[in-house]
Amino acid sequence: MKPPAFSYHDPRSTGEVLNLLTSLDNAKLLAGGQSLMPMLNMRFVLPDHVIDLNRVAELSYIREAAGALESGAIEIGAMTRQRDIEFSDLIRSRCPLMHEAIRQVGHRQTRNRGTLGGSLCHLDPAAELVAVAATLDASITVAGRNGSRTIGFADFPVAYMTPALGPDELLVGARFPCWRDPHGYAFVEFSRRHGDFAIVAAAALIEEDGAGKVTRAALTLGGMGPAPIRAREVEQALIGEIIGEQRLRELCEPLREVEAMDDIHAPASYRRQLATVLSRRALNKAHERIAARAAS
Repeated sequence: MKPPAFSYHDPRSTGEVLNLLTSLDNAKLLAGGQSLMPMLNMRFVLPDHVIDLNRVAELSYIREAAGALESGAIEIGAMTRQRDIEFSDLIRSRCPLMHEAIRQVGHRQTRNRGTLGGSLCHLDPAAELVAVAATLDASITVAGRNGSRTIGFADFPVAYMTPALGPDELLVGARFPCWRDPHGYAFVEFSRRHGDFAIVAAAALIEEDGAGKVTRAALTLGGMGPAPIRAREVEQALIGEIIGEQRLRELCEPLREVEAMDDIHAPASYRRQLATVLSRRALNKAHERIAARAAS
């Protein structure tokens, strides 16, 4: 299939992009094209204008945040390729959860073109980078004709696959706080085939004290509903606990009651079962990695 007719625009700066967004009606932004091009071909979207971001060099970067507090943070530009994130030494050492998750995004060919900003704006509820952003309490930087603003990721999804962006706004980057070392991390998912979107995914982060008691925890479920779900009750219940198989089973059991969607891929009951099992596996894997990372 071929896409519908549209006018093509090839800006070279963020300013040019914003000028086009404010002056053109019914425009779509093209980042990696891994979602937009199939949607164009299948007539799910019918734009009059397509604005290509691929030559806006200022939107591609991976760097430590200037003046970052205590454990620091990493800033990633919207047009940074997923493949660059996968092979970044900074991401591997400072944000290992993202490094593990990115290797489960599609295939090498799609990661060569896919971008951070494209994934966050598309906001597929099963997307790995979306779940990572929710787990790390990322903040999104958005530029518009009235200046820039920052959106906490918890407020970024407003509906199914709908980000909190105005029609004349551009996502320019995201800031991901880093957890202190040694911390445990894990990203596990279940999909029908390698490279498919996950039916359910679980992302876990854990910090423990010298006695092995949990002092901080984060647990996110992807694929359950219109946006990633932070399992706040489980996170709070973990504080002060010493991780063990039986205790994890008890703590994760309430996830069988989490609201989940039914679709052609899986019924809600199956998603709840996966959420319970994958959360337990992710938390246990994160716990095991703390000792391993401390010893390395």
